[in-house]
Amino acid sequence: MPDPTPGAATDPGAAPQRTRLAWRRTGLSAAAVALLSVRPAFSPGAGPPEWLAAAGAMICWAALVGIALHRAPGLRAPVPAVVPRSIRAYALITVALAALAGWVVML
Repeated sequence: MPDPTPGAATDPGAAPQRTRLAWRRTGLSAAAVALLSVRPAFSPGAGPPEWLAAAGAMICWAALVGIALHRAPGLRAPVPAVVPRSIRAYALITVALAALAGWVVML
């Protein structure tokens, strides 16, 4: 059976580029989630729960961007190194941001 994506296996340089783009997309979507999570903190009746949620969302977003910026130069190398700690941290922070956004919806 022929490969459904011709050229995918013959272009090893495309995988790091796709990975960088995926990290950027995740960072941009995390920015949108963080900004929507901060919105209730600016309402007139906002209190400590809303402020804590906003602070947590911004901290999570800043951590995601920091990890992505730290990881980006490694993906430009001819043979990118696998760094499982940063991948795991990125996944955990993304899940934490999603849980925080869900909590904000429940406020």
